[in-house]
Amino acid sequence: MAREPKQDRSRFTRSHLLEVTVDCLAELGWGATTMSVVAQRAGVSRGAMQHHFPTREDLITAALEMMFDARMDQARKESTDLPSGAGRTEAVIVRLVEYYTGTLFKAALQVWTAAASDPELKARVLPLEERFGRIAHRMAVASLGVDDSDPTTHRLVQATLDLARGLGLADVLTDDSRRRSEVVKAWAAQLDSTLVPVPLTTDAVPGIG
Repeated sequence: MAREPKQDRSRFTRSHLLEVTVDCLAELGWGATTMSVVAQRAGVSRGAMQHHFPTREDLITAALEMMFDARMDQARKESTDLPSGAGRTEAVIVRLVEYYTGTLFKAALQVWTAAASDPELKARVLPLEERFGRIAHRMAVASLGVDDSDPTTHRLVQATLDLARGLGLADVLTDDSRRRSEVVKAWAAQLDSTLVPVPLTTDAVPGIG
């Protein structure tokens, strides 16, 4: 019984360190998100931090995983709130763009930029990015209710994710919300006229897990 509170504290400390890391990356950038800064902001000693994450790379990798898992959990919960019929496509695209304009994306962007010139970090980030991309694609397919086996539909779903990422990048330096809204509406109309829906004989919508 005595070990349980200690284990709970350990889990809380680990989770808190990861949350602080995400905030630091989004607010301060890659260069300023050091082990010392994170430990100080989290209110833990450097030794306690290294007990959970021996290196900066360990910390950043775990933070990326946590960011993605948290966003996917949120997206699964939000999927039940999407409208049916007219307006659903636009609502799905808006949700995707919100992901790429949020704190989690801004933090991840700092890591991707650093990984471009850091082979060790790149080796850690690439498998995560590939996994994230696959799951994000499946979630978009499920939310849109389209037939991903159709080659054109598959490419358009991927183009939608690329568009959302690009709009997120445009929002990093300036508030691009007005233009972003117009682009989303135009792209949603294009998708509604082009995407192939899931056949009526299909019993299940593609999974998002």
